[in-house]
Amino acid sequence: MISTLTTSFRKNDARRLIVTGQVQGVGFRPFICRLAHELNLSGWVLNRAGTVEILIQGEPNRIDRFMERLIDNAPPLSKPTLASWQTAEPDDLDTFSILDSITESASAIHIPPDYYLCGDCLAEMSDPKQRRYRYPFINCTQCGPRYTLIKKLPYDRVNTAMSEFELCSDCRKEYENRLDRRFHAQPLACPLCGPSLTFHIAGEKTISDTGKALTACIEALRAGAIVAVKGVGGYHLICDASSEAIVQRLRERKQRARKPLAVLLPWRGPKGLTAVMEYAEPDPAELTLLQDPLRPIVLVEKRNSSPLAESVAPGITEIGIMLPYSPLHHLLSADFGGPLVATSANISGEPVMTDGDEVERRLSRVADAFLHHNRPILRPADDGVFRKIAGSMRPIRLGRGCAPLEMTLPFTLQEPVLAVGGHMKNAIALAWDDRAVISPHIGDLGSRRSQEVFEQTIDELATLYGISIRKVIRDAHPDYRSSRWAEQSGFPVTQVFHHHAHASALAGEYGLFETMLVFTWDGTGYGEDGTIWGGEALLGKPGEWRRAGSLKPFRIPGGDKVGREPWRSAAALFWECGREWQECPFPTELLKKAWQHELNAPLCSSAGRLFDAASALLGLVSTADYDGQAPMELEALSADGGPGPMLPLAQDENGIWRSDWTPLLAMLQNKKLSKQERAGQFHASLAETIRGQAIRIRTTHRIDRIGLCGGVFQNKRLTELAINYLKQEGFEVYLPERLPGNDAGISYGQIIEACPV
Repeated sequence: MISTLTTSFRKNDARRLIVTGQVQGVGFRPFICRLAHELNLSGWVLNRAGTVEILIQGEPNRIDRFMERLIDNAPPLSKPTLASWQTAEPDDLDTFSILDSITESASAIHIPPDYYLCGDCLAEMSDPKQRRYRYPFINCTQCGPRYTLIKKLPYDRVNTAMSEFELCSDCRKEYENRLDRRFHAQPLACPLCGPSLTFHIAGEKTISDTGKALTACIEALRAGAIVAVKGVGGYHLICDASSEAIVQRLRERKQRARKPLAVLLPWRGPKGLTAVMEYAEPDPAELTLLQDPLRPIVLVEKRNSSPLAESVAPGITEIGIMLPYSPLHHLLSADFGGPLVATSANISGEPVMTDGDEVERRLSRVADAFLHHNRPILRPADDGVFRKIAGSMRPIRLGRGCAPLEMTLPFTLQEPVLAVGGHMKNAIALAWDDRAVISPHIGDLGSRRSQEVFEQTIDELATLYGISIRKVIRDAHPDYRSSRWAEQSGFPVTQVFHHHAHASALAGEYGLFETMLVFTWDGTGYGEDGTIWGGEALLGKPGEWRRAGSLKPFRIPGGDKVGREPWRSAAALFWECGREWQECPFPTELLKKAWQHELNAPLCSSAGRLFDAASALLGLVSTADYDGQAPMELEALSADGGPGPMLPLAQDENGIWRSDWTPLLAMLQNKKLSKQERAGQFHASLAETIRGQAIRIRTTHRIDRIGLCGGVFQNKRLTELAINYLKQEGFEVYLPERLPGNDAGISYGQIIEACPV
């Protein structure tokens, strides 16, 4: 199809332009068409696979203005780059046209993420005079789904999940009207020709009318039901977040006793933030991100007088808040009028579900009702999560709105590579030329569905970007599911040690390729010596890291079980010192014998396990309901309790500076101090340990740059204390900002580590 506008002009110059960057799925071609019309220029614009080509002709001074405004006035969601231009012979044209797209090599493709509902569409949806009044799938060129409905590029309707919905005559007029904001809006729809809602309760007749389905859903929520609602990137489980009984019922059914649940608040007030201020105490940076087009979940301090159910986020002081980002979320939250739990509809650790039949089958014992729609979700995209740490909003999880995340590599690859990440919090990375694309959050690879989505994501990213993988990079741990897939893939495989990948992800993000010291603290990672690492200080640069600092090692009884049973780490610390933890809540006689014989008791130097032990010793978390619970509740309990004990620091036989955690045991059992003070001193001691190791290592190596990465540094208290201490010593400190510092960022680090400058 060709869209055309007619102009009158004096033809005396022509130029051919190639524009790259994020220029598809963002209304860029319609913008070009309108701009040409305003300047009385003719020519054409077309999509190629990832680029936009333009022929513009007319008076030279008007073409000059066109080229200036091409970048400066581009649509807000676009990120264009004028890659090249050259003079051309003018064609015999008296129009400016949008030509049919051309499919070719896809190496310059940029896949847009899913966008929020823009202000214009929100106002239209709220206006009873408009034909899309209260229509849950309203969108335009500046808003709506992209990543989850694009089959392939070029970005044309035929290449999306909307291809099965034929435009009605009114929508067709909007689509072809160059002055309409829906000019070439590919997900365009209305109640007559677009997707619709259905509402279903088991044993009852399905409600197929969109308006009635929405009304029935609200009635069910007000009656205390838990409803599985299909959104942009998957289903949410939604219920009344102000009712303790209802939230507890959700927890019992989902078997999630304490994991924090995200809360969806209605867009209320002139800036949409009135409800946020009723339930939380956000600072300006958090408020800005809540309103941002990303619309992620933002961790914000709870308001003491908040009417939210306490069980929404038990044991911690923050709640995960998001504002509505899709038309359906706006309608649901506004009609309900209060806070709604909006947690991923999935089985523990799996990717969010996208298929209605599967949701009804697998969550029939969790959800009371189901709100479906018939717009296909081609691939899952969970919500992103951000937290403010050390003055900046940092991603905890990449998802809908902020992924696929594109990073520019600090080098050019000779061949395309795939990095498959780790086992927990998995995300993959595809890289070619000087580009890397990090996938949305996939999850923990311990279930069949997670592995299926992992493989689907690999296949679809390669297909979408038109890339033929030539090499795979995996974690050095041989038993990770991602490692096993890599070895069976048939591609040449390079392995990268877990903590080297953490350090290289940070170095790569900032383009730092000179010697620096990076503290890589997390729960577990396979180390170069075959032991479990997790409290390391790595000296060097990508491709040349070596261990310069660590923690006193100890054996963890039960292997992988310690991650979910923090009491095991606490008991092990005492055994390592030749003592017994008298208040251990579980019998340990048989376990200790196995530990003494080094049966399923690997040696570790993990900072994450120290946090687990401290939480257990303070009586907070003996058995964890979710990954990270023990450290999170320990952080939430902490108060300023003074500096805490100094941990002895000495070099071992390999020249590694090791800090001895033994003094922490006496402090954590000192009941003259409150639990809050002991938790605070624990954080202060470990922050001081970081400073101490950095100073010692600087005495023999000229370093002034320090990096902090790994899941432990998502702990705001520890990280901000450590940064303050390090800056007092004149160090320059770096923390991940675009990438998650946890295992979700290591796939990018694997690429940087395996393909260094």
